Amino acid sequence: MDRLRRLLGRPVQDVTARAVDHWTVARGSRVEIKPAKVLPGQLDRIRGTEFGSIDEVIRDFSGGFDSIQGATTAYRLENVTLMDGVLYSADATRHLRKRNSRLPFRRKPKDEIRATMYESWTGNRWFGNWLAEDTLTYRLAESEGMPFTTNRTIGHMSAYEQRLDMTPTRMLEVRFADLILFEDFAHNEHKRQRAIDFRRRMVGQHVRRHPGVFLLRGSAGDRRVLLNEREIAETLAAKRGFQVLDPVRADVDEIVRVCGGADVVAGTEGSHLVHGLMLMPPDARALVIQPPARAVSVLKMFTDRQGQDFSLVVGEGSNEAFSADVGEIEHTLDLA
Repeated sequence: MDRLRRLLGRPVQDVTARAVDHWTVARGSRVEIKPAKVLPGQLDRIRGTEFGSIDEVIRDFSGGFDSIQGATTAYRLENVTLMDGVLYSADATRHLRKRNSRLPFRRKPKDEIRATMYESWTGNRWFGNWLAEDTLTYRLAESEGMPFTTNRTIGHMSAYEQRLDMTPTRMLEVRFADLILFEDFAHNEHKRQRAIDFRRRMVGQHVRRHPGVFLLRGSAGDRRVLLNEREIAETLAAKRGFQVLDPVRADVDEIVRVCGGADVVAGTEGSHLVHGLMLMPPDARALVIQPPARAVSVLKMFTDRQGQDFSLVVGEGSNEAFSADVGEIEHTLDLA
């Protein structure tokens, strides 16, 4: 239907345009965008970016300004249908995931419920967004009714849900007599507090501190291979006392134990680093190795929101395969 409307020249509206009520859950606030701890000349290597232009990403890394973060808003809708990963409300839609069927029409589901939805398209696409964003929005959903998601648990998700006391209702197709959605993109103070609560639930109050952890990415996820990743990890372990952890092979208990006490969380840019950023102590910092053709500042928004430091080293090579200088990484760690 969305494609048909586009072919007819009719705009496709988000389902929140059909809300019967909306309210502010949390006010907007300012976030200090801190300068990244980076060696001279590193940012000049960036020749390609994602989720922002080169100028925007370099501005985020350079910092030195305040960002106005918007409010968190709730929307209540009536008579919404969920089919094949898409929410429908009259002529408005919201895609939660890629559709499985190409058929323009399907039989409407018979089941009808009232629920509060916390999932997002990005959370369904990338594990890091689910961990850093959707788990925080869950706290809003449980405060307003019955949390709902279409997302099936894979990988570490089930263990995180258990430790976070997340017990959503899961269905793929259903009609909502009443549905509450949240606009929860802003990194405001309320979201910062929910991230603090996330760490408290996962880590607790007493952790054993250590110099840092290098989280291996390997070839997992979108192809983005740090060719000398193992050399970097072994050097940091031998010379800096870092622990080396492969999140793909580790269980959540080990991830929490290692990341929860790390002074530095280091690794190649990617969703696997979000384990560390969400669990590391309040005074810890991130060190992210960026490919030169796909630099991303999204992870820095998480550390800025929490008032933590962010370091980066830009490698050399292509988007799919690149290397980073071990000496530059060590010098970056030495930056005050």
